[in-house]
Amino acid sequence: MHATRNSRRPVFAWMRSQDFARILAEIFLCGTLSQRCPACGRSVTYPAMQLWFARGTEVSLREQLVTQIILGILCNDLAPGERLPSTRELARRFRVHPNTISAGYRQLERDLWVEFRRGSGIYVRESTPNALPTSEVALDQLIVNLFRAARKLNTPLAALRSRLQYWLELQPPDHFLFIDADEDLRRIVALEMEQALTSPVKTCGMRPSELPAAIDGAILVILARNGAAVRQAFPSARDLIVLTIRSVPSSLSKWLPSPSGALVAIVSGWPNFLKSARTMLLAAGFDKDALIFRDARKPHWSRGLSEVAAVICDSATAAALPKSMRPIVFPLLSDASLTELKQYEEFVGNPLSSSL
Repeated sequence: MHATRNSRRPVFAWMRSQDFARILAEIFLCGTLSQRCPACGRSVTYPAMQLWFARGTEVSLREQLVTQIILGILCNDLAPGERLPSTRELARRFRVHPNTISAGYRQLERDLWVEFRRGSGIYVRESTPNALPTSEVALDQLIVNLFRAARKLNTPLAALRSRLQYWLELQPPDHFLFIDADEDLRRIVALEMEQALTSPVKTCGMRPSELPAAIDGAILVILARNGAAVRQAFPSARDLIVLTIRSVPSSLSKWLPSPSGALVAIVSGWPNFLKSARTMLLAAGFDKDALIFRDARKPHWSRGLSEVAAVICDSATAAALPKSMRPIVFPLLSDASLTELKQYEEFVGNPLSSSL
């Protein structure tokens, strides 16, 4: 790869180069770059990780690295326990100073996203900050505990089956409740849930005063980052749906390489969407002078958007755009989360016949 210091072109901009295609397939898509672990001598394969770096932008290379790795972990592009490329390897491949890579890795370690294993390397932590166990594991644990308790009471299996059927046939939950402290984020997630479901979707914040009576009869829905807080607020709530975020690199890659000279607007009422979009688009090679950022919470935010080539936005903002515009919508929720919500809705409606 040949990148100049002031180049804004993304790593993926060399798609026509046979050398880059080979390196891309070897390192990032196929994950076949293997080395011997100095600690145990076993072969170690790097994860299928996509990275973009842009120089000469207002977003530092360290911040670009940290943001992309965190998003990769949240989107499950980087699995728990996967080994990340070494500081030297990333620095050599992307011509970034080793101190920059090292500083990014140290920040990720401080924030509990990765861990350093002496003599072995840098790995994605087995659990992300405030992460919850998967719904399947949590459900299995509940079932095992139920049978253990029934066995201690010498409860016949037929009696246990009868009571289970009785409770399953009771009035099911009648709505989903998404809980998050960020009001702007709640608005986007609720809309995406409503578009996928037929049941009502409500939202509330994390403060005790914001937790309404809507919790009664609700299916609680959260992001993994709020797992510990929700568990503490509702110690008896075991039925939680944990949402995952859509993979950002896979959503962005189909729009690369970046259009030359085209004016692109990024519009959202969620500040974190604007911040993440700025980092990712600059890292992917978009010219900062060709990007316009609009906060949809402010007056007259849509003024002048008819002059741009494309409008990138979240699902909620897309619904508020003038009909004459054709937005490029970046949904937040992953397909896996939307499928889980639909399956759960089906299960609640007919628990005894559902395949969930």
